[in-house]
Amino acid sequence: MRAIANRQQAEAWNDWEGRHWAEHPERYNGMLEAFNAPLFDAAGIAAGDRVLDVGCGTGQTTLIAARRAYDGSVLGVDLSAPMLERARRDAVAEGVGNVGFEQGDAQVHPFPGQEFDVVLSRGGVMFFTDPVAAFSHLRGALKPGGRLAFLGPRPGGPDSAYGRATAALTPYLRESSPAARGMGSLLDPDRIRDVLTGAGFTGVDVTPADADMRFGADADDAADFLFGMGPTRYNLRDVDARTVARVRDEVRDALGQFETAGGVRIPGSVWIVTASPGGVSPVG
Repeated sequence: MRAIANRQQAEAWNDWEGRHWAEHPERYNGMLEAFNAPLFDAAGIAAGDRVLDVGCGTGQTTLIAARRAYDGSVLGVDLSAPMLERARRDAVAEGVGNVGFEQGDAQVHPFPGQEFDVVLSRGGVMFFTDPVAAFSHLRGALKPGGRLAFLGPRPGGPDSAYGRATAALTPYLRESSPAARGMGSLLDPDRIRDVLTGAGFTGVDVTPADADMRFGADADDAADFLFGMGPTRYNLRDVDARTVARVRDEVRDALGQFETAGGVRIPGSVWIVTASPGGVSPVG
């Protein structure tokens, strides 16, 4: 891997949490893919575009972008070697040839200046150590007239559907797991606007989007997924097995209210953010 600004995240995403994402992409994609439509509508990718996918993970959004930019190309960048290995394998299996993947920290990765028509991210931009510096760097990689489009979490709270479904687990989630650190950096719309304008972007728009997030085939399957996720495993690592089993049963029962013919679907909310680079200086 080349230069790294965020060593903590690089270590985390190449450790057990990154491997879990790489081994279960259908789980994590199932949770987020309902938001792909508003994200890609905002990105407005054209057939000949060159696209950069920041924090591409196992590559679902990279491959979607590549199919839209069928006369162009897409580069996916991520810190996680296990997730990129899965992304490359899936690209070959699906016969998508106009795509490449590089391991790197997008805050400092040596992108060519004014290379991309679109910078896209389904949440990966949450983890930068210095968001203003990172977005300034990404702005330099965009062509004049290019577009930034990303998805970020929208805070819910205990009364949200997800909060109700996981209420029994909440008292145990006292700290962020290693890979989840930084997820709260861009929750507030005013904060998002401040960061992007500080990085030189113009025309910043922050719009809410709502969709049902799929967590499993049924309540039991969804509970397995939730208790296998990094934040849950990390916070329950020292809790006795009997207590873990009891809490899991309570969460499974609460998930029952969200069972549908299409699996356990919990209403979720995100921000869809777009911006323009304005006058751009090439990245260094």
